[in-house]
Amino acid sequence: MTHGSNADDRTPPCRSLPETVLENLERLGTRCHFAAGDVLIREGDHAQDLVVLRTGRVKVTSRLNGGDQARLMDIRIARDVLGELSTMTLKPRSATVVACGDVTAVVIPWSELQPFLIEYPEAALALYRLSCERLRRSDRRRLEFGGHPVKVRLARVLVELAESHGERGPKSVRIDVNLTQSEFAALTGCGTRAVQKAFAHLRAAGVISTGSWRIYVCKPDQLRKEARLPPRPSPGAMSSKPH
Repeated sequence: MTHGSNADDRTPPCRSLPETVLENLERLGTRCHFAAGDVLIREGDHAQDLVVLRTGRVKVTSRLNGGDQARLMDIRIARDVLGELSTMTLKPRSATVVACGDVTAVVIPWSELQPFLIEYPEAALALYRLSCERLRRSDRRRLEFGGHPVKVRLARVLVELAESHGERGPKSVRIDVNLTQSEFAALTGCGTRAVQKAFAHLRAAGVISTGSWRIYVCKPDQLRKEARLPPRPSPGAMSSKPH
């Protein structure tokens, strides 16, 4: 981990904190660089530091019932906040966060964060709302696991990844996140063979294509149908970053 001062001009996702809150929080912390495979947060640690991603992507994993195998829980991108649950509850870390590639982040120590949140209750409220929204999203995903077949769950995961991490091309949206099929299985709450069959179904229908560790969404509207989601209100909403 090395320190630096590179800035990032990426538009913050709607699930992050308000821009003004992020800017104020970042003034309290230290800009750090992480290489692929570096651990930003380790499950079980008692640290309450808050981490704000500036560039890059990270994987969030957790061990079920303290087991040896870590399961992929989520992916976070630039302007996302990490570690907010431990910050708000003062409990040990509930997940491990690992850099997928080069990552720049601001690490805000609890000693600086606590007086800031006391002085600016609107920032504390924004952090609380973010924690609640993520818990609500997690609960919704668990309900979907029990209420939909695997191919619908996979389609919903792909829709979410395309909207959050998609790179728009002339004929498709590229999901710019390298995930193994076992990681997709973890995200969809099923076995690897089941997710392989679901991928085969989407490829055969021409909804997606795969190759070179990439997934291309060729028919975004059809993917939403496969996911049993309503159509987007406007075309091209799955990605705002041309490439």
